[in-house]
Amino acid sequence: MSPHRAGSPGARLAARTLGLIDVASVSRDESKVLAVVRESLPPSYEIVDDTDAVLFAMPRQRRAEARCVVLAGHVDTVPIAGNVPGTIEEGAVVGRGASDMKGGLAVMLELADELHDAPAGPDLHLDVALLCFGREELPYSESALLPFFERCPAAATVDLAIVMEPTDNAIEMGCLGNLNATVTVRGQAAHSARPWLGDNAIHRAIAALAPLADLPVRDVSVDGFTFREVVSVTTIEGGVAANVVPDTVQARVNFRYAPGHTPADAESRLRELLTASGAEVRIDGNAPPGPVNVANPLVTRLRDAGDLSLGPKQAWTSVAELALAGVDAVNFGPGDPKYAHRDDERIEVAALVRCHAVLRAFLGLGPADGAGGREGPKA
Repeated sequence: MSPHRAGSPGARLAARTLGLIDVASVSRDESKVLAVVRESLPPSYEIVDDTDAVLFAMPRQRRAEARCVVLAGHVDTVPIAGNVPGTIEEGAVVGRGASDMKGGLAVMLELADELHDAPAGPDLHLDVALLCFGREELPYSESALLPFFERCPAAATVDLAIVMEPTDNAIEMGCLGNLNATVTVRGQAAHSARPWLGDNAIHRAIAALAPLADLPVRDVSVDGFTFREVVSVTTIEGGVAANVVPDTVQARVNFRYAPGHTPADAESRLRELLTASGAEVRIDGNAPPGPVNVANPLVTRLRDAGDLSLGPKQAWTSVAELALAGVDAVNFGPGDPKYAHRDDERIEVAALVRCHAVLRAFLGLGPADGAGGREGPKA
């Protein structure tokens, strides 16, 4: 038996999560946490790719009749805010990345150990690969996954990827596209005592951005799942002094759009809303949406393993990048999305235990040894 498997499932998962939190891994600085993952892999796993913030491992012995599932998760976090090292408090693990998504990584590593210890045989109908990667919290242009699939095409020959994003132990299908743009409105500077000699860019920007402020949420149904398309002005900057009519205003705009719409569709839509006002639109990044894969039979198997609810992913995730590589993927993880990126980020130990139990059932491993209690360790 693996040396990592002492104690109850809750205690083991809490300890793994806390250990991963304590290895700081802000985006672009993931090497230390990837080293921890690498050292944690049982000998039954072979590292296939270990380059440029990606670690991909597969079982050394693959079975021709088995389908392959990838458990996938990003190892990077947003910047630390006094929440590393982590703590265990009243049944929850607290610290940066607890929800998004070091709790999910802990479940992945626990399952890898249990698969290593499980007897090989016809009862296990799935081979399980692990995909850990960095730079997920950064703009899409810095993706570590897209270059990985280019240099490792074998990774795209899997039957389903389970991206362990925080979903509060529900299955969330697909994901929204994520377009970021800079909108520039130009005028002419003048003294604020004689504004008629200039052209106030802030006043022009108010009119130019009004169509976005007035735009209602648009619900889009995709295979029975309702995604909500929204446009938001997220930053705005303009003006140089209290007595100067400004000549330039810049605003950042974020557009979240539903599966079924292409990145080109989204760019055209945003330009239609803005360019009639004379505003300049520069596209800074445009991550495509991820498709809904409800027809994949392994999704049904996962849902049935825990009587799980299904809903849409009202955010962007790496499901979209996996789709570009030809891999069906869903979001399923133990973290609660409401705690992601917060200074008091946390994950309930009971949620870790629940996710672990569902995936054990999905993989055909049966109940966990010592499972049964839902209460985790306390400080």
